[in-house]
Amino acid sequence: MTVCELCGEETAGRYLCQRHTVELAKRLDELPTLYAEVSECLVPRRTGFGDIVATKSAAGPRSPLDEDVLDRVNMARAAEVLQLWRVDVQRERWPQHTPPPPSSLSANCRWLAMELDWIVAHYPAAGDLAREVGELEAQARTIVGDPVPRRQRLGTCIAITAEGVVCGAVISRLPGQTRLKCRWCGYSYESEQDWLTLLHFQPREVA
Repeated sequence: MTVCELCGEETAGRYLCQRHTVELAKRLDELPTLYAEVSECLVPRRTGFGDIVATKSAAGPRSPLDEDVLDRVNMARAAEVLQLWRVDVQRERWPQHTPPPPSSLSANCRWLAMELDWIVAHYPAAGDLAREVGELEAQARTIVGDPVPRRQRLGTCIAITAEGVVCGAVISRLPGQTRLKCRWCGYSYESEQDWLTLLHFQPREVA
C-alpha cells in the first residue's frame, strides 16, 4: 500500500493521489504564464526586459524595485528549478541518457507534464516535486495576485514568412503587455504602429 506524499490518502501504489496529481498538472500548465506576468509586474512599463540594470553597488538613488524579489522570483530562476527536476526525473527513468540541455520554463514544464503519469507512479520524489512547484506558484502569486492572468487573443500574425506566405498564427498577450514575439515565426510586435498594422490587416468577419 502507498499513500499520497502530500495528504496521506491511500493511492494504490502511486506517490500522489488523484487530486494532487491534477493540481500538479494544472500548476505546470500555468507556471509559464504566471511568470510572464511576474516579469510584466517587475519591469517598468517604459522599458524592455533587457533594460534592467542592477543598482546594488551603483552610486545614486536606490532602485524603487525590490531587488531581492528580482533575484528570488523570476522566470530564469523558475526555469532553473524545473530544469533540475527534469534532469533528475530523466536520470531515474533513462539512466543511460545524457542530461538534457538547459531549457526554458515553458519547455521544462511541458516535459514534466508529459511525464507526469510515470512520475506519479514510479518517482519517489514526486511529493517533493509537487511541493516545490507549489512554492514557485505561491511566490509568483505574491506579486501578481489571483487568479492566474489569462492571455488576451489579439488576432492572427500578419508577418510574411520566408516561404512568402502570411504566418497566420494566433497572437495573444497578457494584460498590460506591450511587447511580444510571435511564437511561430518569431516576428516582434513592439511599437504602436505594429499594433495598428496588426489590427488593420485582421480578416474581416463575414456577416
